[in-house]
Amino acid sequence: MTTPWPDLVTRAADECTAVLDKGADQDWSRPATGLDWSCRTTLDHLALGLVGYAGLLIAQPTDRFTALSASLAEGTPIPTCLEGVRISAALLASTVREAAPEARAWHPWGTSDGPGFAAMALVEMLVHTYDIARTLGLDWTPPDELSAPAVRRLFPDAPSGHGASETLLWCAGRIALPGLARLERCQWDGRVR
Repeated sequence: MTTPWPDLVTRAADECTAVLDKGADQDWSRPATGLDWSCRTTLDHLALGLVGYAGLLIAQPTDRFTALSASLAEGTPIPTCLEGVRISAALLASTVREAAPEARAWHPWGTSDGPGFAAMALVEMLVHTYDIARTLGLDWTPPDELSAPAVRRLFPDAPSGHGASETLLWCAGRIALPGLARLERCQWDGRVR
């Protein structure tokens, strides 16, 4: 069965923005849990990353990022910023949907294809929503049905025997697992397999 990557990207954006909207009235200048960035800067990172992945897939550079940079307008209310994340996800989903199967683009963690960039977007959205949600006091973990495809695609050496959400958070250096210490850094393998 083929993984519906474009749909997963938009579903993740809908899930993540719905969760974060519950804390829209809080102080987003506080650091996102485990990061040096504020919650607001982390949200900007999400929008930038999603549009950047679309740009890479369109331009298909072999050795660099593109010059495209998209960010959320400074001073914009959080609900409008969340709309920007959904727009960024829709742009990436459309790009993944339209990309030729042989399309490849450089990424520092492995030259990738449409599904690879979609999986990267899932990791970014799910993990950083977790980071922000923890700061905002929102009880949320990434859904297994969104975490599992990302883990399968980007973390081929992920440990087995744990839920997909916990495995993703371990791979991203957010939590320890029974018998496995928390990783110091996150790095996925974006290469096409």
